Parts: sequence; structure tokens; C-alpha cells
Amino acid sequence: MPLRSETGKLGEDLASRYLNDKGYKIIERNYRQPWGELDIVAYSRDGVLVFVEVKTVTSHNVDKMLITAEDQMTPQKIEKLKRVSATYAQNFPEKINENLGWRIDVLALTINEKDCVVKHYENIS
Repeated sequence: MPLRSETGKLGEDLASRYLNDKGYKIIERNYRQPWGELDIVAYSRDGVLVFVEVKTVTSHNVDKMLITAEDQMTPQKIEKLKRVSATYAQNFPEKINENLGWRIDVLALTINEKDCVVKHYENIS
């Protein structure tokens, strides 16, 4: 079974590929602040700046009913994500189309031996 950090990196790589395939343009990965991190910053097909949180589990965890990728999005994590997203938006206003604004999405990935199931939740807050 992969280490947690390896699973997370694999999940972010798969999420980036998924977003690219959906017409998103990734502009940054792993934007860090002392109080939080943005996994992926991208433009959607229609030009909205999107902050993407990636949550990844292996089917091994799901089979044992330990936790799903969605279960990892606690109210505290959502608030933290909102804070770091708002900080990014304030620090880089030139990246935001004022008519479109920005949003937060979550990609929940479940990886098994054969493939990866991606669930895309748009505008979670």
C-alpha cells in the first residue's frame, strides 16, 4: 500500500490530468501559506478562477469502510480552504475576472488496482 504522501501526490497528478481533459488550465500547484495549502489553482473552461482541493483514498481504505475521500472534507478543513483561497484572491487580483469571480471545487478520487474514480464537486462553499 502506498504511503499517504505518495497517495496524495498520485491523486494530485491524476486530478491535474482530469482537469486538463475537462478543458481547465492549471496555473499553479501546491500554493502554500503557513496556515494552509491550495492543491491546484486553475481556470475553468469559462474563465473562472478555481481553487481545487484534492482528496484521495485507495480502494483498500474504502473496502474496509474506513473513510471516503469526501469524508475528509470536514467543516474545519472547508473553513481553512476558504481562508487560504480568499488570501490567494487578495494577493493576486489580476488573476480574477471581476465578472466571473472565483470558486472552490473538490475532486474526490478513489484509486483501485485498475482505475481511478473521480467525483467533481463544484462551488462547495
